[in-house]
Amino acid sequence: MPKTTPTAPVPPAAERRRSRDRREEEATPVLPALRDLARAAGLRRFVAGALLWLPVSVIPLASGLVMKALFDRISDGQRAGLDQALWLCAAFVGVEAVRGVLLWVAWTHGVYWWNAAVTVLRVNVMRTILTGGTRRLPRSSGGAVSRLRDDVEDLAQLADNAVPLLGTAVFSAGALAIMATIDPLVTLVLVLPMIAVAVLSRALHRVVRRLHAHARERGMAVTAHIGQIFSGVLTIKAAGAEPALLERLRRHNRGRREAAVRDRLVTSMLDGATNATVEISLGVVLLLAAPSMRRGEFTVGDFALFTSYIGWLTALPRVVGSTLYRLPQASVAIDRLTALMGEGSSPADLSRPTQIWFRGAPPPAAAPPEREELHVLEARGLTVDHGGGGRGVHKVDLRLPRGSFTVVTGAVGAGKTTLLHGLLGLVPLDAGEILWNGRVVEDPGAFMVPGRVAYVGQVPRLFSGSLRENLLLGWPADAQATGRALGRAVFERDLAGMPEGLDTVVGPRGMRLSGGQAQRVTAARALVREPELLVVDDLSSALDVETERLLWRRNTGGTLLVVSHRRAVLERADRIVVLERGRVAGEGRLGELLADCAEMRRLWEADAAGQRPVAD
Repeated sequence: MPKTTPTAPVPPAAERRRSRDRREEEATPVLPALRDLARAAGLRRFVAGALLWLPVSVIPLASGLVMKALFDRISDGQRAGLDQALWLCAAFVGVEAVRGVLLWVAWTHGVYWWNAAVTVLRVNVMRTILTGGTRRLPRSSGGAVSRLRDDVEDLAQLADNAVPLLGTAVFSAGALAIMATIDPLVTLVLVLPMIAVAVLSRALHRVVRRLHAHARERGMAVTAHIGQIFSGVLTIKAAGAEPALLERLRRHNRGRREAAVRDRLVTSMLDGATNATVEISLGVVLLLAAPSMRRGEFTVGDFALFTSYIGWLTALPRVVGSTLYRLPQASVAIDRLTALMGEGSSPADLSRPTQIWFRGAPPPAAAPPEREELHVLEARGLTVDHGGGGRGVHKVDLRLPRGSFTVVTGAVGAGKTTLLHGLLGLVPLDAGEILWNGRVVEDPGAFMVPGRVAYVGQVPRLFSGSLRENLLLGWPADAQATGRALGRAVFERDLAGMPEGLDTVVGPRGMRLSGGQAQRVTAARALVREPELLVVDDLSSALDVETERLLWRRNTGGTLLVVSHRRAVLERADRIVVLERGRVAGEGRLGELLADCAEMRRLWEADAAGQRPVAD
């Protein structure tokens, strides 16, 4: 048996450092993302902006040459030289005027591209989130807002920095070539700051990335906590938790402040090092130029040209330094935005082509799909397996004839909501097919929408707007249709008690309404769309028995698929599907199931005892 050499245990801190270094080495490549972003936000506009900045950056070469000739003529003291000096002054003013006009055009043009870039990023992130079914955000909604604000701007800022980089590099190359013909040693001194800045930025690359990522995380924690406070005001007041929450907010703010100071400190150090090397090189240039001027080898015009170019040459190390420390920041931004979009997303998804309208009005919103009468909806072998761990639903068959009232019931965790989400295309199917009137539905998420299907979720989702806005959400319905939907949702008495009627503001998440009112407003939102199929997930959990009975009585005749454990609903159902651990344990009417299905009997007895059975 071969001997194995024992290895010393790796200290946890060292292992964490190695893991962190591996993550940093595997950091998202930024340049491909910037290329795709420039293309998606308008490649022609991006290139045009770069080309506009090119003459803006290069024109100072001509200005310096004019200034050199001007001071050489003045220093001659001859009458002809003074006459030429006037023309050179006019030429200098003309060159700078042209540069000023180009600068204004380039700046205006760049604003449009910047807005296009951040819009592309935000639209693509939001599109992925909103079309991703019931996938949860990796953090709170406040954290998502923080990423959409800060990380998007970090990525766009790097792309924006790349625009003047080309022009600054061209100017520097031209200026150094001209200056080298006058004094090579002085020119060499001016190159040293750029080399020093590049080396320093590279050395601090990992530090910048790590500190910037930590600062963004701490800032997101503050935003998320504030969002949670606003969404839970009533709970906080009822629990008397104001002091504890304020202390936690102070703690988050202290963490954000410390992280932001560290992040800002390292970038300020890079800026300070850049400025210091530039200023030192300027001093060295003056010291080296003085002896040459005394010997007459360095004219007043040469000195004017050098001082003119030096001011512009300092832009190159500053732009290079800024770009180098923004590279790791942009890498952090790409990672965070990709994580926000969810598993399976890539940096390429951030810069998918997206139409943007700056001056003209955008096209009208897509019209609802044409209503198609439902005769029968079938689901065959429907399977949704959450993470391959056996959770979800497996090989479920459903048949919903027109006008039927089908109820799905089961213990908590049996897969009832998952079944509805799979049927509606809110989560991807692992197996099975859905048929509408015998025709296979290829994309349930795009097909099972109003006005074919309307869905009432388990938790009411209301916005801080008026009742009318929450009911319609842009749906084209008149007052008669709205009133009819409110009546079917048993909300007319509640509405009569509201002085402002449909203009009543419901508050954040509908907090000014009771739980039952919020559920019935959500039901009215679905009913106003007059769907062929109404899918309801445990609507009556906050309703009293009489209101619940009246609600179902007013909605007979339509095709209903309902998740419920309430006796009044089960007794009214034409067909009941009993789920147990994601599989169908029994189907039929209530009397048949109580006689033949052990799981149904267990649920019925638990309900009689006032309990909600939990799946084993």
